[in-house]
Amino acid sequence: MTVNPKSLKTALFAAVVVTTSLTAIVAAPVAAHHHTSSASQQQAPNIVQTAVRTGVHQTLVAAVQAAGLVDTLSSPGPLTVFAPTDTAFAKLPGGTLETLVKPENKGALTGILTYHAVAGRVTSSDLVSLINRHGGEAKIETVSGDELTARLSGDTIVITDGAGRATAVTTADVGTSNGVIHVTDGVFLPE
Repeated sequence: MTVNPKSLKTALFAAVVVTTSLTAIVAAPVAAHHHTSSASQQQAPNIVQTAVRTGVHQTLVAAVQAAGLVDTLSSPGPLTVFAPTDTAFAKLPGGTLETLVKPENKGALTGILTYHAVAGRVTSSDLVSLINRHGGEAKIETVSGDELTARLSGDTIVITDGAGRATAVTTADVGTSNGVIHVTDGVFLPE
């Protein structure tokens, strides 16, 4: 089965909009997040190893493997990854993930996954500072070349993707040897 990337993107967007309207954003107070010291980051697992160990990112890990991005996310970096949980991926329409991980859809899958990564180590305090410096809203360029918009909703960092879908950072500042992970309750989609 060949998937038209434009049709797939439209279907993903529609499904995400519907599930977003039905799902409440879970708050994650920024003040409660822990920062990892440089010494412990050197001993910490990399981004992929950390995602494998969480127990809630198995879908993300499988997608990263299907897209051939394991080496990239295991490289010295640093990278910041907004990591959707298995529950976030489950909100996508049935069959979407199965279709995306097929070899013929590797480009579309890679585009979606690199939309979740930012060059450099960007902590929650960095995001909050950036949001405050830019009047309550900050644009973030992703590895894919697309933009995300970061805002605060109370103490929660909320990321809006190109499709206009708001996703909460539910756990911030998960330190890794090659960057940082911010766990999200949704999957980002470019415009």
